[in-house]
Amino acid sequence: MKRILRIIGLALLGLLVISTFVFLWQKSKPKTVLYTIVAPEMGDIEKSTVATGKVEPRNEILIKPQMSGIISKVHKEAGDIVSAGDIIATIQVVPDMVNLSSAESRVERAQIAANQSKSNYERDKKLYEKSVISLEEFDKVNLQYKNDQEELRAATDNLSLVRTGITQSSATTSNTLVRSTVDGTILDIPVKVGNSVIQSNNFNDGTTVASVADLSDMLFIGKIDETEVGKLISGMPIDITIGAIQDRTIPATLEYISPKGVEESGAILFEMKAALSIPNDLFIRAGYSANANIKLDQRDKVLTIPESSLEFSGDSSFVYLVKSEDPQVFERHIVTIGLSDGINIEVTDGLNENDKIRGAEIIEEK
Repeated sequence: MKRILRIIGLALLGLLVISTFVFLWQKSKPKTVLYTIVAPEMGDIEKSTVATGKVEPRNEILIKPQMSGIISKVHKEAGDIVSAGDIIATIQVVPDMVNLSSAESRVERAQIAANQSKSNYERDKKLYEKSVISLEEFDKVNLQYKNDQEELRAATDNLSLVRTGITQSSATTSNTLVRSTVDGTILDIPVKVGNSVIQSNNFNDGTTVASVADLSDMLFIGKIDETEVGKLISGMPIDITIGAIQDRTIPATLEYISPKGVEESGAILFEMKAALSIPNDLFIRAGYSANANIKLDQRDKVLTIPESSLEFSGDSSFVYLVKSEDPQVFERHIVTIGLSDGINIEVTDGLNENDKIRGAEIIEEK
C-alpha cells in the first residue's frame, strides 16, 4: 500500500514539474505583434492654434463727477442704454462752512449796497426830473445802482452754488447732475444713494459713478505663446467661440499683436486683440470668457497619413511599407513630410495612394 502511494506521489510530482516547464516555455515565447494596415488618403491639412482670453468693449468709459458730495438719487441701472448727456445720478453738495459763511457775508454786503444805491437812484431821479442835477450826475448814480443790483444777483447765485451746487441760471446744466459722456450701455454703477463721491481733478482720479461702453464694438483680448506669435499677421481671420453661447462661432479680425511678451508660469506670452463681427441676432456681454481658433497654415487635397504611423531617426522620417499581410511583413521606407495638424500629416514625397503602410499596434483585450 505504501508503495502504491509512493508511486502516485511521484507521478503527481512529475506531472507538476512538466506542467510548470510547459507554462514557463509558453511564457518565454515571443508574442506575435499585429499592426493595423493604413492606406494613404487625399485630404486637407489645417494647422491651427487656440488662444484663451475674454471679450471686452473696445472703449469702456468711466463717468466721474465734476463736484464732490453725496449721491442723492440714481436715475439709471446697469444694463440701461444711454445717450450722451443723459442723467445717471444726482449729487447733493455738502457745503464747506468757511465758504458758506463767506458767501452769506457777501450777500449781506451786496444787499446793503443795493439798498443804498436804490435809495440814491430814486432820490436823484426826482432831482433830475426837476432839473436840480445834471444828466451826467444822474447817469453816475444810475450806473452805480445797476452795478450794485448785478453784484447782489451774483452774490445770491454764489451762495446758492455753495449751498446746493445749483444756480438759478444754470439749473439744467448743473455740475450736481452726473451725465453720460457717450452713447452706449451702462455696464456698472458702483455707487448707491448715500455714498460720498469725490470730483475728478489734477490730484485725484475721482469716484467712478458709472461705466459706459458700446457693446456693438467688442474685442477679443487674449494671449498667445511665443512659439506661434511669429505666424500671426494683422488682418488675418479668427474664429471666436464663447463658452456661454453654445453652438455659435463669431468671426473676428486680428487687429493687434503686442511687441512685448510677458512671462507667465515660465512661458512668454504676447497679448493679441481681434475685432468681433457680431451678428445682429446675438447679444454679447462684456467679460465673457472666450477662445480664439487661429488658422496658421493649410494644405488642400494633399496625400496624408496618420502621424502615429511615422518613425523618426535624426532628421529623417520613415514609414513601414506592407510587403505581405499574412503573415505581416514590413519594409522601412524613407518619406518626406510637410504640414501636420497633430493627428494627420502631409506626405510630399515617398508614397502614393496605392501604397499600404503599417499603422498602430493591435492591442489584444484581456
